[in-house]
Amino acid sequence: MTSDKDLKHVLSLYFVMGSQDVGLYDPLTTLEIALKAGITCYQWREKGAESLTGSERFAFAKAARHLCQTYHVPFFVDDDVSLALELNADGVHVGQKDEIAREVRQKIGPAMWLGVSAHSVEEANRALVDGADYIGVGPYKPTQSKADAESPLGDTLIRTLAEMNYPLPMVAIGGVTPADVPTICSAGAAGVAVISAISKAADPAMAVERFLSQSNDF
Repeated sequence: MTSDKDLKHVLSLYFVMGSQDVGLYDPLTTLEIALKAGITCYQWREKGAESLTGSERFAFAKAARHLCQTYHVPFFVDDDVSLALELNADGVHVGQKDEIAREVRQKIGPAMWLGVSAHSVEEANRALVDGADYIGVGPYKPTQSKADAESPLGDTLIRTLAEMNYPLPMVAIGGVTPADVPTICSAGAAGVAVISAISKAADPAMAVERFLSQSNDF
């Protein structure tokens, strides 16, 4: 596992997308465009009414994993621990309604990164105790990417945790735009996680570049 400094860089521009998060391009084409443009990590999140199942689901995940390896970008799997292990993913991310984080850590061992969604100080502290390497904090603003999203938090929780010297890197997610990046990073986050702002952009490469241009840390 890399150092905390390296993980913070990995989390700088965290692209999240499944086959259902389509825009003008085929999702794997969108992913490759984003990889070429400079995303620092990718999470495959296959959820929703239009998501893939069975062999098509596995094939998409395997292809996405291969693309990430080709561009030397860490590959995370949302929720599906068995598939993450089968694909030798770099990390797993779980939400509060998914499998319990400490049980996930037991399954994946110490070498794979574990991310946990947190919407409160209590959830953030529990993630730390359960063995998380980073937390996803959100939603930052209202988002259409998750039907069951919590109420928007803005940068309040990130600032609160930073003031408490919370030790894990934090990533803001949910309705984040390039203009939000400076505020989010100054609040104490390591980076931002983005879904539709890249996946459904008319020009995904330009969208990535706009996010990257907002922080010297990227």
